[in-house]
Amino acid sequence: MVKSSSVTIPPNLKMIMKKPSTALLKRPLVALASGITGAVTLTLVHEAARRLVPYAPRMDVLGMRAIARGMYKFNERPPAEETLFRYSILGDIISNSLYYSLTGTGRKAWWRGAALGLAAGVGGVALPGPMGLGTEPSGRTPQTKAMTVALYFLGGLAAATLSRVLFEKPSVEELDEDDVAVV
Repeated sequence: MVKSSSVTIPPNLKMIMKKPSTALLKRPLVALASGITGAVTLTLVHEAARRLVPYAPRMDVLGMRAIARGMYKFNERPPAEETLFRYSILGDIISNSLYYSLTGTGRKAWWRGAALGLAAGVGGVALPGPMGLGTEPSGRTPQTKAMTVALYFLGGLAAATLSRVLFEKPSVEELDEDDVAVV
């Protein structure tokens, strides 16, 4: 028998000893970072598109309408348009970050990111009307509808990409001697 720091290990048993796992902490942090990446990607591309493409969706307008509507319900006056726009963008980034963080980690992150992106895009086209926010900002033309779905799909893929990059398991060659010891 081989003695190893007061633990007796039979010689015929190969045991892999690793540093304490950080996976419990790493998975949620990677998922959140991925969600933030998806949301920021969506917002940056959307803002660029709305400035350059005449039929681009105006999800910012939907956000401003939702905030103003909520404030009116509480007998409050909404702030000036520029401030309302900032609140809308901030709200979009926070809510989309949490949403895209559902992409999670692992091999299926690609599928989850794509599915979440498509679902958000379809919802962005289909839900504003029934919610009383108007249909024009995301459904003005067939191109507007397609671009809405495509932008949210892109956000889902961006979230999945970062998830896979950050949570990729290292190969044996990448591990150093402190990571794995074979007894």
